[in-house]
Amino acid sequence: MAILTSSAAVLLVKDVVAAANHYRDKLGFTYDGIYGEPPSYCILQRDGGHLMLAQVEAPAHVVPHWTVQDKTSNVYFWVDDAEALHRELVGRGATIDYGPCTQPYGCREFGIQDLDGYDISFGQVLRAKTGTN
Repeated sequence: MAILTSSAAVLLVKDVVAAANHYRDKLGFTYDGIYGEPPSYCILQRDGGHLMLAQVEAPAHVVPHWTVQDKTSNVYFWVDDAEALHRELVGRGATIDYGPCTQPYGCREFGIQDLDGYDISFGQVLRAKTGTN
């Protein structure tokens, strides 16, 4: 039987080169290249986490989730030390959207906002989950 090995969110962006460089410079991601002619696609990575960027022709297609549903991120990354990552991203000049704060679901969490207005959240599990499925 095949198993899932990882996943990556795909964000629609207005300018893939500017977005990729923003994630590199402000959030510490890397990429091997920007693909297409003209450039239109990029795969970012950091510490085993991946994110894909796809450039759209019409800026109206870039719709951050929080504009549809309040306090909803487009991407959520689990981390081992939210406070340390927060300090790093502040030092890199990332736009902090909220936090760090402790959520009722047991995560220490903060979020940033990228060039296209997407909220990207980072959370560290503080305690064992007690909810039911």
